[in-house]
Amino acid sequence: MGRSSRTIYVGNLPGDARESEVEDIFYKYGPIVDINLKIPPRPPGYAFVEFENSRDADDAIRGRDGYDFDGCCLRVEPAHGGGRSSSYDRHNSYNSGSSRGGVSRRSDYRVLVTGLPSSASWQDLKDHMRRAGDVCFSQVYRDRDGMHGVVDYNNYDDMKYAVRKLDDLLFRNQFSRAYIRVE
Repeated sequence: MGRSSRTIYVGNLPGDARESEVEDIFYKYGPIVDINLKIPPRPPGYAFVEFENSRDADDAIRGRDGYDFDGCCLRVEPAHGGGRSSSYDRHNSYNSGSSRGGVSRRSDYRVLVTGLPSSASWQDLKDHMRRAGDVCFSQVYRDRDGMHGVVDYNNYDDMKYAVRKLDDLLFRNQFSRAYIRVE
């Protein structure tokens, strides 16, 4: 039983959420091994919750996806990569679905974008990365190393093209510009 099958992603948490509140939402589904709560400067927050048992994680997904927590509709799904396997898989936060409240689609064709300006939004990133192909998901997040982004493409060829053609290219939005790296 791999770690990823026991770990869930909880998105759209309020900006003032606490680890104890996340635990209160999920403890009834089974013993919790770890909660990794992330509250970025701009909400929404998100967390990774690891259960002892993969069946408990599945039950938590079924029971809490769409749950109203403090006025926020939670998005609960399996964590991609187990929540800690790589620097970009563990930050699954911002919904970039094409319509408000729509379900965002993730794929296995993912690139990491570093060097983004602090004003970058997921919409700016998605617009920029569309130069390489059909983007199905994008997100931005800030950590101690600056602003980063994750972009999922619908197919392998678009992902490879993005790495070749958009790496070390000027990214700009209405507030700032910066040269970004695409891996």
